[in-house]
Amino acid sequence: MPPMPFAVSKPPPHPRRLVTERLSDQLAALLRGQIDAGALRPGDRLPTEQQLAHAHGVSRTVVREAVHQLRSRNLVHARQGSGVYVAAAPQNLPLAFDPSVLESVHSVVHVVEVRRVLEGEMAALAAQRASRSQVAALRRALKAIDVAAAAGQDGVAEDLSFHRLIGEATGNPQFSQLLGFLEQYLREGMRITRGNEARRVDFMDAVRREHRAIVDAIAAHDPATARRRATEHLMHAQQRLVEGGVIAGASSARAAGTVEHLPQHPRAARTRSPR
Repeated sequence: MPPMPFAVSKPPPHPRRLVTERLSDQLAALLRGQIDAGALRPGDRLPTEQQLAHAHGVSRTVVREAVHQLRSRNLVHARQGSGVYVAAAPQNLPLAFDPSVLESVHSVVHVVEVRRVLEGEMAALAAQRASRSQVAALRRALKAIDVAAAAGQDGVAEDLSFHRLIGEATGNPQFSQLLGFLEQYLREGMRITRGNEARRVDFMDAVRREHRAIVDAIAAHDPATARRRATEHLMHAQQRLVEGGVIAGASSARAAGTVEHLPQHPRAARTRSPR
């Protein structure tokens, strides 16, 4: 059986050249976009290494690295002696985020938004289902955050543990699974937010109050209040990034819509330094 024809029989008249530093990532993203758009369909054979290298002005090593990325995501597969082919779409897609969320401070806002949606509902379910021992564990987790902060540590691990306990208190093991996946992205975002908050006493005080309010609502078995407190906590965390100068107000407003209009805590308003 003769090999299937190339999806692209010849390079376009003006091929896109890749000029950023991480060329393999850029080429992998370009090929992935062609697969997603249907320009490269399941069963289509990719152009050869030499053709891809020539078309995009990169080395064959860059091409190999890009194709390896696609293979690691099961988007393509190799046939010995024949070439690399686009794989059929899997029935169950693995959960994955764009790695760029780890590279941009502004992308931290996007992760904060994901947390806001997720953790508001987790807190509400925890308020319905948490046992007395789980509430006690949440209060111990808050003390652990304070101890870490007093020791000059960033408290990221303790903060993640606190939110993990809320997930466990929902009684739904899927939340723990989801948080386990998200932590690789949450860790960097939390490091930035906690580093920003540690620079100001009013920020740290606000975080403590917000955490305590979430636990109090869970302990009171008040789902509506727990949801609201958890959501407000993430909204205020984003606002603190703006006030701390980590992200620009305009950028965060475009990303979140209303962050510039969030009410300030009175103490924060008094101590806010001019920008």
